[in-house]
Amino acid sequence: MVVKANEGKSVPGHVCIIMDGNGRWAKKRLMPRTFGHKKGVETTRAAIEVFARAGVKHLSLFAFSSENWNRPADEVNTLMELFLHSLEKNTPELNAKGIRIRFIGDRSAFTAQLQGEISATEALTRDNQTMTLNVAANYGGQWDIVNAARQLASKVEKGLLRAENINQKLLEAELSLADTPDPDLFIRTGGEHRISNFLIWQLAYTEFVFTDVLWPDFSEQEMQFALDEYSSRQRRYGKTGDQVEADQAC
Repeated sequence: MVVKANEGKSVPGHVCIIMDGNGRWAKKRLMPRTFGHKKGVETTRAAIEVFARAGVKHLSLFAFSSENWNRPADEVNTLMELFLHSLEKNTPELNAKGIRIRFIGDRSAFTAQLQGEISATEALTRDNQTMTLNVAANYGGQWDIVNAARQLASKVEKGLLRAENINQKLLEAELSLADTPDPDLFIRTGGEHRISNFLIWQLAYTEFVFTDVLWPDFSEQEMQFALDEYSSRQRRYGKTGDQVEADQAC
C-alpha cells in the first residue's frame, strides 16, 4: 500500500524497522549497553512522530525478538523495565495523537504486570486511525509461520478445512499481521545486512534500506533519507520496468 505525499513523492504505507545498534552506541561511549537502550527509546519516540507526520499508516518496530532472551540477564531485565516504563509514559500522548498501538508475538513469557499493561494499551487505542504502531515483542518470523500452520492444522483436524485446500491466502490469514498490508519499506540501522527473523513471510517484495547509523543516532534527517530512497525506487513485483511505467500511465 502506497500513498502520495503532498510534494508528489511516494510514501510507504507500511514501514518496518529493526532498531539495531543501541549496545554498540553505548560501548563507544564507555557506557553499559543498558544506557544505549534507554537512549534508543528516545529515538523510537521521535520515529513514531516522524513517520506519522509523513503519512505512513502502519509502523512495525522490532522491539524484542524471541532470540533476545539469550542476552545477559541484566540486559533483558532492563529491556523489560524500559518496555513497561515506555508504555506507561508514552501511551497517553500517542493515544491523544490518534496512534493505535498493538503488539505481535508470544506475550505469555512476560510478567503478569507487563501483559496487563499491553492489554490495557491495546484496548485504549483500539479505535485510533492516524497510524497503527505494531510492536513486535517476543516475536520471530519463523514462530509466526509455525503458529499459522498450527492454526490451519487445527482446522483440518476438526474437519473445518481440507488439507488440499490450504493455499497462500489461507496461511496469510493466520499470521500476526493478517489485516495489515505487507511492508513497503524495511529499514535496519546499525550496519547489519540481514532481516534477523523479522516478518520473513511479509518481506517478500519489500524495499530494503540498510544504514550504518546506530539507532540512537538515527535522526529525523536519516529517516527522511530512507523515505526519499524508497520514493526513488521502481517497484516491479516481477514485471518489467516498461510494464510498470505503462500501468502507471493508465
